[in-house]
Amino acid sequence: MLTNHKLRRRLGTCLAGLAAMALVGSMAAAPAQAETTEAAEDSKVLRIATDGFIDSFNPFTSFYLLPTNSFRYMYENLVNNSAEDAQPTEGLATEWDTDSEGKVWTYKMRPDMKWSDDEPLTSKDVAWTYNQMMEKDELSVANGGLVENFDKVEAPDDSTLVITLKNPQSNNPGQEIPVVPEHVWSKIDKPGEFKNDEKSVGSGPFQLESYEANKSVTLKSNPNFWRGEPKVDKIQYRYYTNSDAQVQAIRSGEVDFITGLSPEQFKAIEGADNVETNVGNGRRFQGISINSGVADAKNNEFGTGNEALKDKKVRQAIRAGIDIDTLRDQVLQDYGQPATSFIPSVYEKWALPADNPVVSGFDVEKAKKLLDEAGWKEGSDGIREKDGEKLELRFLTDADATTEQNTAKFLKPWMKDIGIMLKNEASDVDTVSERTTKGDYDMYFSGWSINPDPDYQLGINTCDSRPDADGNGGTSQDGYCSKDFDKLYEQQHVELDEKKRVDLVHQALAQHYEDTASITLWYPSQLEAFRSDRFTGFTKQPTDGGIIANQVGYWGYSSVEPVSAEDASGDGGGLGAGGWIGIAAAAIVVIGGGGFLISRRKKSDDRE
Repeated sequence: MLTNHKLRRRLGTCLAGLAAMALVGSMAAAPAQAETTEAAEDSKVLRIATDGFIDSFNPFTSFYLLPTNSFRYMYENLVNNSAEDAQPTEGLATEWDTDSEGKVWTYKMRPDMKWSDDEPLTSKDVAWTYNQMMEKDELSVANGGLVENFDKVEAPDDSTLVITLKNPQSNNPGQEIPVVPEHVWSKIDKPGEFKNDEKSVGSGPFQLESYEANKSVTLKSNPNFWRGEPKVDKIQYRYYTNSDAQVQAIRSGEVDFITGLSPEQFKAIEGADNVETNVGNGRRFQGISINSGVADAKNNEFGTGNEALKDKKVRQAIRAGIDIDTLRDQVLQDYGQPATSFIPSVYEKWALPADNPVVSGFDVEKAKKLLDEAGWKEGSDGIREKDGEKLELRFLTDADATTEQNTAKFLKPWMKDIGIMLKNEASDVDTVSERTTKGDYDMYFSGWSINPDPDYQLGINTCDSRPDADGNGGTSQDGYCSKDFDKLYEQQHVELDEKKRVDLVHQALAQHYEDTASITLWYPSQLEAFRSDRFTGFTKQPTDGGIIANQVGYWGYSSVEPVSAEDASGDGGGLGAGGWIGIAAAAIVVIGGGGFLISRRKKSDDRE
């Protein structure tokens, strides 16, 4: 089996940081001269608003969204994902081949590459990186699952890398693993504990220059990047305490790019002076995870899930009782695509087709019939009962997430219509994370970002991927366990004929849909905006209707260039370079200036 992933959920409460919120009045009083000076100095600095959680910048251990996105800019993979459609394309390797059994993969390296510190980059760096992950548990935390099928990795010469697998593998094993320089990392005493949070050495278009917790992350362009040095000098992530402050910051010109906007924020910003918007078909799904009886990999059950949810008909009834189309229209304001499975439709080849026989829709009568068949009969108050117990379920949500709160408001009456009493339990994200890890829930709002090849996400839905009751060991999407699903996973994993593999993937997704371990609601559009008076040339992935941030690659920002002074002058609209510190109600966090403690929170969107 290849599914004993080393990824671990982390529950520690985020560190509080010293912070001060710069409010409207004081910001508006900023001297005009200072504004002009900072604007000129920043002409080649792309400023991005963020509230993303950072555990570390160690590519062997970190798996949160902001640092892992940074790794894609800092460390070139052996094989990259194309901007056009996210399919495998050249990275450190220019070409590759596999034997007829799919067990021996041979890569030809790009010649004359250098690390950002001018040292040569060869196949030996790749072999060293992979072997470290294979041999040391502390370096397999984030991506250990990707090398579990590796038997040995060799670099017979500087331009050749050979990966020999234990079992045949259909997806390219050279993807998604950041390659680090041996001459740097081999000298670190405890590489698993290394934060790597300043002056990194890498091969990607940008390198980490500095990191100040809860204030900023600065990446500097790499002149040795094999595709050529980027046209912007730096990327700077600036921290904001909430998304509304980020919206004000893009309006005022305080930042150049924001993403993750809510539909309300997106509509409010459309048409703003010098702001261009993007509705991207993203690689993320959102849905409702159901506690169908969580257990560890040895089948020892734990948690407080309602026994009723072990019955597939009850879970299917919940799906039939949710009007997902109305929910998508009302909650997302239609900024999302209809969903079938946990593989988004942006990966058209792998996604479960909407016309698959297993896919069903909103049907109240069907929901009631399923509950009847499960033995839950309607009581005098309309709530179903069985063996003296009422059918009452808890729905766990993030109190700060508008989408989750609005979803909960719709679900409560819909569930009552079919005879289920739904108790909405809103909490902070750390509590949600802790409770879901311990199985202390019935249903909760969930979401994942998915990579182009479905193997990983299928793998974390297998029985062996379940963690222990403390959340250690594997990483499971829903605590799902099905021998039929596992068999399909293993078959697709080794199937080299792509057409046959696609069919097996669809069968696995249909099995998951039928078992209803979770209910995928939609593939949300990624709503973004950037300052068109400052920068141009953002590359989307996929290039037709795709996203700029959170790509599986480094295309979004590495192609960006400053607009010319002539293009930027425009009519300004009063909020161009001259006004971008001013009017903001931005709550940008400032370290070192006194202030008060705030707690940085992790949320599901932080997770890769």
